[in-house]
Amino acid sequence: MNNYRTIRKIGEGTFSEVMKVQSLRDGKHYACKTMKQPIESVDQAHNLREVQAMKRLGPHPNILQLHELIYDKDTGTLSLICELMEMNIYEFIKGRQCPLAESKVKHYMFQLCRSLDHMHSHGIFHRDVKPENILIKNDVLKLADFGSCRSIFSRPPHTEYISTRWYRAPECLLTDGHYSQKMDVWSAGCVFFEILSLSPLFPGRNELDQVNKIHDVLGTPDITLLQKFKQSRAMRFDFPPRKGCGISHLIPQCSAAALSLLHLMLTYDPEERISARAALQHPCFRDMRMSERKAASLRKAIGAVEGESSGIPASVDQLWRIARQGRRQHLKHAGDPFSRRNASHFPLELPKLNVVVPTPSIPYPVSSFPALTGSHRGSLPAISKKCHPRLTKPKEEPHRFKSYYMPPLERRPDEC
Repeated sequence: MNNYRTIRKIGEGTFSEVMKVQSLRDGKHYACKTMKQPIESVDQAHNLREVQAMKRLGPHPNILQLHELIYDKDTGTLSLICELMEMNIYEFIKGRQCPLAESKVKHYMFQLCRSLDHMHSHGIFHRDVKPENILIKNDVLKLADFGSCRSIFSRPPHTEYISTRWYRAPECLLTDGHYSQKMDVWSAGCVFFEILSLSPLFPGRNELDQVNKIHDVLGTPDITLLQKFKQSRAMRFDFPPRKGCGISHLIPQCSAAALSLLHLMLTYDPEERISARAALQHPCFRDMRMSERKAASLRKAIGAVEGESSGIPASVDQLWRIARQGRRQHLKHAGDPFSRRNASHFPLELPKLNVVVPTPSIPYPVSSFPALTGSHRGSLPAISKKCHPRLTKPKEEPHRFKSYYMPPLERRPDEC
């Protein structure tokens, strides 16, 4: 820790404390998480689940980045130097009087589901998703504290008393450690509700009260599901049938799309519960997906211009090279009319026009084509005479009017 200066204490947990430190090498600020339990060796430090998980999952825009690992052999102290965030979700919503805009909540939840999908796809589930372990900075959300994480491929039963009680999934409460990565989705659903309503969804005082709080909202599950849970539990339990009040009753201002996703994330049966990857494709996140596609297109376009993306820079450089070669070829052959006429045209040059008839010259300010003179080799094709039709007098067409004659008038003798 000789390369860091301690500034202040940020927080403290059961197994560690977090300090804000400043690097003496680059002057940047970091979060230093120091383990309270002594570590015996460097190998043990590198084999810690939290260290292994952060190395495997990073870098990712929604996973807290591990910057450096410091181990003191004399004291056995292990410190994790991580990127510094502004606050966690609990601090963000604590004391707020008015709810957040739903669009902002969706923006945070989309990032949380993306972090879970990335983690689950790498064979790890968190097991302690809660507002205190979700950090934000400049509207960017990052999942942190992987001390309780576990491999998806490890065989149950797992540790029973894992995760904070309020965010514990029903399968964690009603079985002897038979749960999977779907427990993270349940916890994320509880966080989703808490950010929307500014209050916890299932604040149970103990395990039994926690189950009752869940049944008050969601109702008692189907008997077949309870029988399946009983097979994985040594202690027997029976719940009287109860109809819950429903999530929509608790947050009536919530949109239909957000309510739909909440119901899918808080499905009692873990096998029917939505996965993190499927949640990312839910209509609730349609705007976020469109924004991501636009941002990706913009990054691709910028990378093409700056020559940073993978496939485009070669073609861009090639176009510049072709353009330069075309310019050199044009300057080389500009003074030689014979070679310019007979040479093969460059791909980027327009084809030369073959003049077949004399045309009036049009003066241009700058002309790169030399004037055609009589010394040109070859001969122009003969000009064919134009045939002018002889003008003839138009034929007189007879009129189409008929002539009518009046009969002669006969005079009477008395009229003479």
